[in-house]
Amino acid sequence: MTDPSPAVDEPSKASSSRGLARFVPIAILLGVLITGLLLGWQRYFTLDFLAGARESIKAFASENGVLAALIYVLGYAVATAVAFPASWLLTVAGGFVYGAFLGGLLATIGATIGASILFWAAKTAFGDSLRQRVGGFVDRAAKGFETNAFSYMLALRLAPIFPFAAVNIIPALLKVPFSTYFIATLIGILPGALVYASIGQGLESVLIEVAESGRDVSISDLITPGLTLGLLGLALLAIAPTLFKLIRARWFKG
Repeated sequence: MTDPSPAVDEPSKASSSRGLARFVPIAILLGVLITGLLLGWQRYFTLDFLAGARESIKAFASENGVLAALIYVLGYAVATAVAFPASWLLTVAGGFVYGAFLGGLLATIGATIGASILFWAAKTAFGDSLRQRVGGFVDRAAKGFETNAFSYMLALRLAPIFPFAAVNIIPALLKVPFSTYFIATLIGILPGALVYASIGQGLESVLIEVAESGRDVSISDLITPGLTLGLLGLALLAIAPTLFKLIRARWFKG
């Protein structure tokens, strides 16, 4: 007499395998992050390193053109996808190398790709299952968010008061459509990227001037048109949430 239990167990094993498989993307991203931290990659995400490597980075970019830009975008995407600390300095580096506009644009593309990867990984691992288990407040918040997902996503991207990684993950738990997430992210982070890239461009000019003179950096060195515009941009970003609420109220008035 044969034992039917192995045949009965097959579907449950297959279901269990599929359940575990959904965690593979987020596990890979976490593994890359931990590996990078253990290897000390964070030492490359400092202004000191950026200043010291400025000439070699610019030379590489000049000699390799499109390839260098592609490497920059992919590197930014990976840093964003794994939520590597201080990855915003890559935007400053983009301003160093490519100037405010092109540097900001390339940073926006890389950040959007990386944010979309993290969004997909979080949605695959936790999205529907977490909502089903938690229910209640999360489900009500999700329904409210879904009513005007693009507007909320754009507001979250424009407001620099929330951690970037958190804004990449939370929408994945709220059933935000990928297309809405992608477009709102691309549009919403562009102003901030341009601001940080302009700061990078301003710092680059300061470092050149100081290096040529052979003296230390002083406060007066930092008062340049590029840096002034960059700091003004940061101030505007700080009040962006209030401005966005006023504009949205006027659009939907009546």
